[in-house]
Amino acid sequence: MALNRDFVGRTYPPSTPYEVSRVKIKEFAAAIGDNNPLYRDRQAAQAAGYPDVIAPPTFPIVFSLQSGGEALVDPDLGLNLAMVVHGEQRFEYVRPVHAGDELVMTSTITDIRTAGRNEVLTVRSDIRTVQGEPVCVTYNTIVERGGAG
Repeated sequence: MALNRDFVGRTYPPSTPYEVSRVKIKEFAAAIGDNNPLYRDRQAAQAAGYPDVIAPPTFPIVFSLQSGGEALVDPDLGLNLAMVVHGEQRFEYVRPVHAGDELVMTSTITDIRTAGRNEVLTVRSDIRTVQGEPVCVTYNTIVERGGAG
């Protein structure tokens, strides 16, 4: 069944603030197997010009669907979560995420299209500090696999 195209352009309220901690950055870096000292050592990060340890580029995945996730579970969208697979994730940075950031995101469904028997949905999330400073934009594309028809 096709996803509801009326959802394209729908923007969801900002997420609750997410506080980025050194511990979460270190855990994420360990989980992806990246030993970069900028992710683990405050002094190394400060020597490189950052206020604290920075997060790996893919770190926002930890919280990027927080506000967009509301859309995915809306029954009016028509998404069958049991048939969903991750399609693509892309990040555009203004500056790195670092420990001490308090981030909020606002998510918008930017595209819904059919590809063969599949439905493809893209969510753009604008991530800012609670003070309004832009940090990055994420693009998350998910695919609802079609039936055997």
